[in-house]
Amino acid sequence: MTNPVLIGGAGPAGLALAIGLAKAGLEVVLIEPQDKHRLAEPVFDGREIALTHSSIAALRRLGAWDKIPAENVFPLVEARVLNGKSSLALSFDAGSANSRQLGSLVSNCDIRRALFATASEQRNIRLLDDVRIEAVRTNPHQAQVTLSDGSEHCGSLLVAADSRFSSIRGLLGISARMNRLGKSMLVGRVKIEEDHGGIATEWFDNGQTLALLPLAPKQASAVVTLPDGEATRLAALDTVALGQELTRRFDRRFGAMRAITSLHCYPLTTTYAHRFMAERAALIGDAAVGMHPVTAHGFNLGLAGTERLVRLVRSGIAKTGDPGHPIVLKRFQAGHRSATWPLYAATNAIVGLYTDDRLPGRIVRQLGIRTARLAPARKAVSRMLMQGA
Repeated sequence: MTNPVLIGGAGPAGLALAIGLAKAGLEVVLIEPQDKHRLAEPVFDGREIALTHSSIAALRRLGAWDKIPAENVFPLVEARVLNGKSSLALSFDAGSANSRQLGSLVSNCDIRRALFATASEQRNIRLLDDVRIEAVRTNPHQAQVTLSDGSEHCGSLLVAADSRFSSIRGLLGISARMNRLGKSMLVGRVKIEEDHGGIATEWFDNGQTLALLPLAPKQASAVVTLPDGEATRLAALDTVALGQELTRRFDRRFGAMRAITSLHCYPLTTTYAHRFMAERAALIGDAAVGMHPVTAHGFNLGLAGTERLVRLVRSGIAKTGDPGHPIVLKRFQAGHRSATWPLYAATNAIVGLYTDDRLPGRIVRQLGIRTARLAPARKAVSRMLMQGA
């Protein structure tokens, strides 16, 4: 009998991969430092995920989509980009009679809850919670891990799915391109006076980047990106002062804003692993590619990567009986790099341009928005936003 697949990390990518492999008939051991109660009922963390149509279809195939309450799914019908004080906006919509929206917004905690519930229904997924992987050894035939409780486990394949700061990636000897931006993203829910109309707004202003993500009527997620020190100060404000500060920063574009949650702070670091595979091992999710949130594609890329790996593992089993065969891993690496690198590089270029507050940068930004307003460019970006990788 084939050894199980070992997955380090029970975040969305790890859970999605575990479910996909289990549905393909494989035995899976899921290893996670958090305890199962926190996995089953994740707390609200401020993050709202912009799901593409492709990602929603993937969650349906896994059996997780129907576990997300319909009232917690919010339509994203359009996205607008603003630059400084200019009234010129760059807009993207579905542009198709087949769909009225770019995608849907769902809280990260709701997605995690649905995926964990789905994984719990799979008899061939074994969860080892409240432990972490402390040592890794691989050979041409298997991967072996030693856990923090002293136990050892062997598998035909080890998959790292443990965040952009992946310790498993390091244990495998895989380095990563890491860019610590010196800025933090603050996210939380607000009430607004002016209705959002299902439109997400991204505003590149001098010294800050702002976004408003549409949720329920006159309710939204406010996203503020600031230098680390300023972000820490903002996160410490009480709800009344926070609402006033957000109203000022958003220049009353949505009327008065009232904070209904605290702001959650996430220091921004982008990562791109130099390899997505090692002997008997693969990287998925943020362990492989940690995107800047500006294009909202991190989760979508991660989910696409899990589907890609499941397809190749199934093919490998059919041909060789071995889910961790080198050919499987090489094909996964080649396919996932070609799917992720152009978007990763383009996103970083956009971030560099749109956060450059010098006069030449502001001029180039405005010219870029004028050019991108042309129909072919707008349609190309809209397709990217709707489909993901």
